[in-house]
Amino acid sequence: MRLAMTYNLNMTIRSLALLDLPYIYSFRDAAVGLDATRTLTRGNPLGAVGLLSYVNPSRHIYSAIANGEEYPVLGGITHTPDETFAKLYYLAPASQLDHPRIPDLIENLSAQAGTWGAFHVLAEVDETSNAFVSLRKSGFSVYAWQRMWDVSEIAESDSDPNWKRVKSIHLPSAQSLYHQIVPPLLHPIEPQPKKPLGWMCNEGVKCYVSVTHGVYGIVLAPLIHPEATEVSVKLASLIGNLPDRRNRPVYICVRSYQAWIEPVLADLGAKPGQRQAVMVKHLVHMVKDAALARATQPAGVSVQPSRVSKVVGKK
Repeated sequence: MRLAMTYNLNMTIRSLALLDLPYIYSFRDAAVGLDATRTLTRGNPLGAVGLLSYVNPSRHIYSAIANGEEYPVLGGITHTPDETFAKLYYLAPASQLDHPRIPDLIENLSAQAGTWGAFHVLAEVDETSNAFVSLRKSGFSVYAWQRMWDVSEIAESDSDPNWKRVKSIHLPSAQSLYHQIVPPLLHPIEPQPKKPLGWMCNEGVKCYVSVTHGVYGIVLAPLIHPEATEVSVKLASLIGNLPDRRNRPVYICVRSYQAWIEPVLADLGAKPGQRQAVMVKHLVHMVKDAALARATQPAGVSVQPSRVSKVVGKK
């Protein structure tokens, strides 16, 4: 006999409240993280410490719950001020990722991102997860792939490739490297380095690695030019000599446009994680409405008005 699961489609979607915390905490082992770097560095999004951040109105962190008589679903989203994108943080519980109200929940989270000024919402999810299907149904599309490599056990290297901390004076070089490596179509949703964070190797500015620290781990995101030499030696030296590591695990995030780095990490003995789809949902779209842009006409020169587009929010 086959049992059919029924859902309450009259569920209301609302923001997380302080009184919800004890109840939501019971889902801590059933959350599916959608921001790999944040999860690896800050731990379970529904852990005791993580939950308190959702009720702090001064931070761009928001969580909503679709609550009814049974089978509630919830999710969270984060945003860094001045960034043009927000990131889905988690969905829960994992057993309800095919719930028919998941798209409505994600729409609620995306609407909050719009109030923060975000143009896009990003999500990172294992391609075999049910969350991948739910995100596709909610308007997300894949724009890249990534894998998190555990490099914690890589032995220290005696070589010194001259890694140095990035300073403001180095940002133009890091941004130039970004434009050489990251495909132009991804520039609107994968921004260039804006702050002097991370490390740079003094080899014709061909190696830049940004660093994200957290209580539970460290994540490195490399931008390495294919013409760089002795990449394995350089990475081993950086990993083995990270300051203030305090026995925290270290991971390297490799995106699909730098897939050639994966064999290098494998040769070093790094452990690969599951391949993840990096997905985006656009909150705005371009509408060509034949608006005329006025131009100042120099003496004796004929200037034709140009047609431009404007950005409007999706309804």
